[in-house]
Amino acid sequence: MKLMWLVFAILSAVFAALTSILAKIGIEGVNSNLATAIRTMVVVGMAWIMVFLTNAQRGLTDISRKSWIFLILSGLSTGLSWLCYYKALQMGEASKVVPIDKMSVVLTLILAFVFLHEQFTWKSIAGCVLISAGTLFMVLD
Repeated sequence: MKLMWLVFAILSAVFAALTSILAKIGIEGVNSNLATAIRTMVVVGMAWIMVFLTNAQRGLTDISRKSWIFLILSGLSTGLSWLCYYKALQMGEASKVVPIDKMSVVLTLILAFVFLHEQFTWKSIAGCVLISAGTLFMVLD
């Protein structure tokens, strides 16, 4: 039970990889904004099904104003990310778009250091350098 986060993180990576491949196939001949809207409808539906299956809807009234603001901002950021991702995926090769998209790992570590005051260790710095180098290696011709 202690390592369940790891199981979910691995499943997240697997489903993210499937998302990219399935999207690349599905987006052919479809406007990228329309494709993003369709994907979003499916995600919204799945999320609300999980809310009701777990009786989490009772917590709606307990959400603070600050949480609402940041959840809405996060949603806007997700939407913009998906719109850009689908446009890039439609225009480019999945094998190049996806590694650049995953540079979000490096950006997240930097933003977590600046705004959340999380630790930046030599290990995380080395990881950022390796991810960045690997991304460049994968996308350059």
